Amino acid sequence: MGWDYALVHLKFTIPLAGFLLVTTKPFLTRLDLVRIAFIITIAVIATIPWDSYLIRTGVWTYPPGGVLGPSLFAIPIEELFFFVIQTFITSLLYILFSKPVLQAQYLSTSETRPAWVNKGRAIGQLTLAGLALWGGWLVSQNGDGTYLGLILAWACPFALLTWTLTADMILSMPWVTTLLPILAPTLYLWVVDELSLSQGVWSIEGGTKYDLQIFGSLEIEEAVFFLISNILVVFGIAAFDKAVTVCDTFPEKFERPADALPVGDLLRARFASSTSYDMHRINGIKEAVSRLQKKSRSFYIASSVFPGRLRIDLTLLYSFCRLADDLVDDASSPQEAMAWIAKLQKFLELSYDSQKSSEVKDYIHNNFPPSAHSALELVPTHILSDEALYALLEGFRTDVLFNSPASNGKPNFPIVEESDLETYGFRVAGTIGMLCLDLVFHHTAHGQDKALLFNAASEMGIALQFVNIARDVAVDAALNRVYLPTSWLKEEGLTPEDVVAQPTGPKIELLRKRLLGKAFERYRASRPQMELIPGEARGPMTVAVESYMEIGRVLAEGGLRVEGKATVPVLRRMGVVWKTLMAP
Repeated sequence: MGWDYALVHLKFTIPLAGFLLVTTKPFLTRLDLVRIAFIITIAVIATIPWDSYLIRTGVWTYPPGGVLGPSLFAIPIEELFFFVIQTFITSLLYILFSKPVLQAQYLSTSETRPAWVNKGRAIGQLTLAGLALWGGWLVSQNGDGTYLGLILAWACPFALLTWTLTADMILSMPWVTTLLPILAPTLYLWVVDELSLSQGVWSIEGGTKYDLQIFGSLEIEEAVFFLISNILVVFGIAAFDKAVTVCDTFPEKFERPADALPVGDLLRARFASSTSYDMHRINGIKEAVSRLQKKSRSFYIASSVFPGRLRIDLTLLYSFCRLADDLVDDASSPQEAMAWIAKLQKFLELSYDSQKSSEVKDYIHNNFPPSAHSALELVPTHILSDEALYALLEGFRTDVLFNSPASNGKPNFPIVEESDLETYGFRVAGTIGMLCLDLVFHHTAHGQDKALLFNAASEMGIALQFVNIARDVAVDAALNRVYLPTSWLKEEGLTPEDVVAQPTGPKIELLRKRLLGKAFERYRASRPQMELIPGEARGPMTVAVESYMEIGRVLAEGGLRVEGKATVPVLRRMGVVWKTLMAP
């Protein structure tokens, strides 16, 4: 009995696993825990026969005083634990790095995906098949290549299966979600293995290895083992994730969302032919994600912690809102802007009229540019309140008034009193909070305090809009817009025209702080009600709010600015997400 192998875990693997668990715990969902349990189970079942064979045939050996003693099929308990802890570490890294990615956008068919992806899939298949055959040949030679051959002959068929099923997504996703979770633990375990081999914690029998070292005492075979075993873990979870993604992307085909763990639907989704994918929907999701990345970084980061189907619908909602806002803001004249609002209103009227719903697609294609088609076609109006969407258009009309001369021919500044600001804030942001709740209640357990929550969502939306206005005083002034109430300006001896001419200065900063004070008053009044949001969405919704309010905190601190806007550093934004989800 000895502690040498156990100490390897106590010094190296357990501390790393603990650090990763604490780091990722706020982001982990029930579905993530199932992912981890699934891949650990597969890894243990697949590795036990192979490792037992290595030990029984003397390829692997342990010094008599190096292990505690208990074993299963001749495998020391410390080795069995290594199967679990390595898979756990790699799984957590994969989940952490893949959280920000909405994987639905990476679904494709053989006809729609880039040619290089199809070629990469074929090259990968040939490579893995060739390595598996080479491994079998090495084993048959019963010489120095035996251990390497056993590794390749065991691992490559599993890798080939998962690669064949999932290569299209693995190759399409950002490298940080796939390659980094493979390489980071591999490099770490190479160092751990080198230290263990040099200290004689375990050893490879002579005559079954090439006696080539990568560095120090790290044998080439061990380096290959850790690399390919981490590849198996990432490929395995990616294969699981593809089933989850298909299930959540096409609710018309799969009744229950993936986070409800419908085993039958997940199996059908896993083996569904890509020819059945609705590529119009996939491309629309991809366009929505791109729009969010460019226009709403705070929400894009916050959206990563929402459950699958809810995240997709929220992304489509925000894409519609941003598109509508851009159509109005980018119009060449007030008349053109009002024409866009009229077209958007007609779109809503057709969408909510069951007798005319068949006309919606033709109306979109005949009246909107191609870049707008998917955002309009995919917005889930069947879930959303028509009143809130109509109110949003009224907010856009207020924006247009800034560029429409008043009856006396002078510039128009419609935000005269604080009540006008509150009304505007409700129309363009309070409505968004209510629409988000529409989606939350559709996709999660229904709460018992809907009226209270909708009122709180409206108030919180107004608070966020006040932050937005406080941030963008200079940006809005360049567009001839002044959202600070004229009555407030008058108190400081200013006019809206003064702000347009000079949107900075001590008096502007004083008014900015006043507006931020109003924002934080509404935030503090509405924040407790967020605890009533159904559990599956409570944390993510809170993250979305806190991420945006952090902009207000940066402004209040006189923080960093980029192109006239306050910006929250990435690490600080991520810290907000982590602290919010860690809160009890």
